[in-house]
Amino acid sequence: MFQYLLFDLDGTLTDPKIGITKSVQYALAAQGIEEPDLDKLEPFIGPPLKESFEEFYHMDETHALQAVEKYRERFTVTGIFENELIAGVPELLAREKERGAKIAIASSKPTELVLRILEHFAIAVYFDVVVGSEMDGRRSKKEEVVEEALRQLLPSEELPDKKNKIAMIGDRKFDIEGAIAHGLTGIGVTFGYAAEGELEKAGADYIVNTIEELEEVLQKGV
Repeated sequence: MFQYLLFDLDGTLTDPKIGITKSVQYALAAQGIEEPDLDKLEPFIGPPLKESFEEFYHMDETHALQAVEKYRERFTVTGIFENELIAGVPELLAREKERGAKIAIASSKPTELVLRILEHFAIAVYFDVVVGSEMDGRRSKKEEVVEEALRQLLPSEELPDKKNKIAMIGDRKFDIEGAIAHGLTGIGVTFGYAAEGELEKAGADYIVNTIEELEEVLQKGV
């Protein structure tokens, strides 16, 4: 069984589509870009915001940072709660805690926003460690987030012997890449926002389609 579980948040534990895409839409409008189709903004769910504005709308760093600021103007007040738990998540977390697993959040979302979401959905109690990015953009890459989560979860001298007991669970390639960067097992979930074939191409060790399948993998281990 896996003893240490690192979970992504968006698309893995919650479905944040409306809050994130509407906030991206709001940020784009502030720069004169109208995007009425929220489905086209789904790629913003998961990766760091600044890089997404640069990649998908070809913004330079200055305009990307301005877009992030406008995004948060809406998201921190309204968008953060335009969100819902994925069915079965609280029960899964409760059972994993009961069997003694240490559980962490490893998200590219700023830590203070992650904490607000966990409290809003009354699931904060299940997490031993909560790690996200900083509001100023530091620690936004998933491998950096995973590194800090591992540092807080267990002593560094124990890490080499316990890597086969640690899993990173997420819905995007960034989560799998973060796992691979640290020699962890990467588990991809298909009920999030990965494009077709994304998780396979990223090198996920396991790909699951439901919360029930995820629980089977977590309890089986490598």
